[in-house]
Amino acid sequence: MSNHTINLIETWVQAFTDVYTILIIAWLISSWVRLPYNVWIGRARTFLDDTVSPYVGIFRRRLPMFGPLDLSPMLALIVLQVVERILISVLDGFRPAG
Repeated sequence: MSNHTINLIETWVQAFTDVYTILIIAWLISSWVRLPYNVWIGRARTFLDDTVSPYVGIFRRRLPMFGPLDLSPMLALIVLQVVERILISVLDGFRPAG
């Protein structure tokens, strides 16, 4: 693969990770803050639930609760960042020498 292709894939992986991190944080904040019902807020919460809950749920099923604390979103963010770094390292291995 050419350097341009690898740079493009790395940029996409980084952008995906950044956007998904923002979605997880927005999902956390929306679960803490109780706002009055509004159609648009309801749609945004539904979107966040539909996109974030399946991923965080993987960790929630395996991680025990620590009292009222749910640490699964934090673990989900850590795993997301680790996977991003592994993918970037693997992609760097495909760069042509020279």
